[in-house]
Amino acid sequence: MTVLRSIFAPRPRSSPRPHRRRLRGTVVALVLLAASVPAAADAVPSAAAGPPRTVPALTDWTPGEGSYSYGPDTRLVAHGQAARQVARTLADDLRAAGDGRVPVSDGTPRDGDIVIDVDPARKPLGAEGYELRAGGRLEITGATGAGAFYGTRTLLQLLAQGHRVPAGRTVDVPRYKERGVGVCACYIHISTPWLENLVRDMAYNKQNQLLLELKVKSDKHPEANSWGYYTKSEIRRLVALGEKYHVTIVPEINSPGHMDPWLENRADLQLTDSDGKPQPSRLDITKDEAFAYYTSLIDEYAEVFPATSWHMGADEYMLGSDFAKYPHILEYARKKYGANATPQDAFVDFINRVHAYAAGKGKRLRIWNDGLTGANTVPVAAGTSVEHWLDVKTKPSRLIAQGYPLQNAAYALYLVRGGFHTNTKALYGQAWDPRSFEGEKLASRDGITGAKISLWPDNGRGETENEVAAAMAMPLSHVAQVTWGAAHPDPTYADFTARADSVGHAPSWRDLARPAVADGTYTLKDTKGYADPAVYDIKRTADGYLTLKSAAGGKCLETRSGKLTLNVPLQPGTAVTEETCDPANTLQRWQLTKTAGGYRLINAITRMAAHVTAEGRLLQYPTDQQAPSVWTLTTP
Repeated sequence: MTVLRSIFAPRPRSSPRPHRRRLRGTVVALVLLAASVPAAADAVPSAAAGPPRTVPALTDWTPGEGSYSYGPDTRLVAHGQAARQVARTLADDLRAAGDGRVPVSDGTPRDGDIVIDVDPARKPLGAEGYELRAGGRLEITGATGAGAFYGTRTLLQLLAQGHRVPAGRTVDVPRYKERGVGVCACYIHISTPWLENLVRDMAYNKQNQLLLELKVKSDKHPEANSWGYYTKSEIRRLVALGEKYHVTIVPEINSPGHMDPWLENRADLQLTDSDGKPQPSRLDITKDEAFAYYTSLIDEYAEVFPATSWHMGADEYMLGSDFAKYPHILEYARKKYGANATPQDAFVDFINRVHAYAAGKGKRLRIWNDGLTGANTVPVAAGTSVEHWLDVKTKPSRLIAQGYPLQNAAYALYLVRGGFHTNTKALYGQAWDPRSFEGEKLASRDGITGAKISLWPDNGRGETENEVAAAMAMPLSHVAQVTWGAAHPDPTYADFTARADSVGHAPSWRDLARPAVADGTYTLKDTKGYADPAVYDIKRTADGYLTLKSAAGGKCLETRSGKLTLNVPLQPGTAVTEETCDPANTLQRWQLTKTAGGYRLINAITRMAAHVTAEGRLLQYPTDQQAPSVWTLTTP
């Protein structure tokens, strides 16, 4: 739906330590890490203190006597392929957290060990539930590998607070099947390290579904490869990470509206109104060639996305207009469905044809709800999953009664880049849960698949990635909580924030707000010698990027030329220039990333790298189009 819409350095096994914590709440500039205090971290709560802190909270906890101690002799004991796979992932995460290299064994468990078991006979645990027992050793059992995996996320959160875990037992089963995040990387490119951080944190909080509306660089349709695309190799790496961490990545190409990223150079497929004006964002649903074009993209995406779901968007097709401006759509509908057909029937017909095509490829169709206005006589195909974000005539209860699986993607949960931000504190105070849709509160969970937060870039330069990461930290924890367990586990929002802070980030989460160089004055020189050396005052911004102010002219490095998309210059090959410094101008924020022989210079918003031509011109390009220039930095 488009609404215009640390790494921790490993330590020796002899010196285990808790994870560093994250600070959240009122800090919007960036996410920082606080130093750990080992002496306090190993304290064990008494049985009267209740369950240990986790996100989502443990609602079924029976305390025991004593505690489990993680130490230098701990092993991961696992029998069977599924359990060993979970144990290997846990070993990777323990190492990334600085908790040593823990061996995976198939031997007899002993005190101090962590035992991973996958037992299909434990059917009450379901597909994702687990049992955790802590005592002389710590045991995690799931009926599936996914269930055992989620048990290890609880363990990692406990170890993040200290290496002694209070003795006790929990059986922890999710309330909802879909626990997710939606990201529109469809116009403004979002860096893959940022997305990787998101996948790891989602898994750490037991979330399992990431919707990505994005453009994959097409081999079949090179004319559509305007920037912000992702290469297929980038997507394969991201999908592999998702598979390792049980996060299903569902791709979306929005259609038949919001297709301007794909139709910019395909005027033949654009919808044309009665005045002869083409609509670059709208696919002409009456053309067989348009359907063939869209389904060919489904096929190409299937090369890199193995998910058994396909999201086609189907929202806001007539945003800012109406069907009356396109009489040939009504003509098409009546020709196919009779004299009583409506233009909306042609729209639903397109959805249903995509549904049939996706089903033939083994994929289940997902759509947004706002196109289901009730003006159609043709029903949406049975089995289509609907993600409800906007209050329209057809209410959630009606969709459930009609048998459509329904996910809550309420606009109240949105973070719009440079715009509306969800009020997590207010939602927590209201005990919001996935039954609370836009326009209707349901009494039962029946028919509701889950809920997700959504990140959208209506003003692409309104916030940087690091600012978005800081702003989404508590919403991420909140939705993880309400989709897995109770909506209000702590008396106050401050208490829930403290809970989230105590568990921190996933072990392999990278601090992307840590600049590669310290503030200072540097001479920058490209290693090919195409540009004259230049002296810049480099200063860190509040969100962890850098500004480069010319010592000679007093102006700041910026990229601003070319056509704007969502207020961002996204044309490759456009100039990088020196402009009047403005601390609020995000296009003047840069990353210096370490590479062989020096640094690359990448714009914080466009995500393109500075490239020096042989004539000495400084231009921005995606890294797969032109090799980024390598810069050496020396103090003058």
